[in-house]
Amino acid sequence: MRTREPGGTDLGVEIRGMVLHRRGHIAPRAEALLYAADRAHHVATVVRPALERGDVVLQDRYLDSSVAYQGAGRVLGADEVRTLSLWATEGLLPDLTILLDLDEASSRARLDTSRTEYDRLEAEASDFHARVRQGFLTLAGAEPERFLVIDATLPPDEIAAAIRSRVATMLG
Repeated sequence: MRTREPGGTDLGVEIRGMVLHRRGHIAPRAEALLYAADRAHHVATVVRPALERGDVVLQDRYLDSSVAYQGAGRVLGADEVRTLSLWATEGLLPDLTILLDLDEASSRARLDTSRTEYDRLEAEASDFHARVRQGFLTLAGAEPERFLVIDATLPPDEIAAAIRSRVATMLG
């Protein structure tokens, strides 16, 4: 099963619109709480039922994204945001998190060639994105068995092969 966060449920679509496309300021703590609210609902209504059926769940974004974006990027504190997200999900962690690592200048260049307008997070300054990247790398360094960090400048077929190899090992 494939899903995403925010936006994997009807409520998630509404929250996604608020946190990514709302004009004007959202207080950083409110932003973190909105993501946690979506995560709690999404896990309860989509992810846990799928896991209980024995499905493999592939999800775009999850708890680590909040730790990096709100914890590091918004400087709310990684531990606090992680605790909030773990509470929201009743402790559910992924077996594998794939981190496609790209420095913020290269990331911005890719966005500039593919978009004409940015969401609230994409529009942040480069120092925000540097903190987010470092937040992700810190998470990956602390839990290397759960993370697969891949250089996102590699050709797509090499990236796919690395992911397939790691997943195949996990699935037996």
